[in-house]
Amino acid sequence: MAAGQKRNVPLVPGAYQALEQFKQEVAAELGIQNYQGYLGDIPSRINGAVGGHMVRRMIAAAEQSLIDQATSAVRTGFQAGLSGSGGTVPSPSTVSEQGLQPPKV
Repeated sequence: MAAGQKRNVPLVPGAYQALEQFKQEVAAELGIQNYQGYLGDIPSRINGAVGGHMVRRMIAAAEQSLIDQATSAVRTGFQAGLSGSGGTVPSPSTVSEQGLQPPKV
């Protein structure tokens, strides 16, 4: 493809460099030497392995981010619930004074 026909333009300016660095890290982990510059002479099996491992790591990072967000939301809700009720469990005498029935065991 000619240089003037490049359509794959990153939306974030620093994304290209970050992805290139990420690609080099994954290639190094797989034991592939000199994985930069022209890659036309490298078999598609090796290029696919690098891309596949990159996708796996990106998916794992996204899943971990979702887990962290959910954990944070649950923790915040739990703390808000505790602070809303005073943070204590009412004793059986307090329950009976308020006319509430204690739970049956």
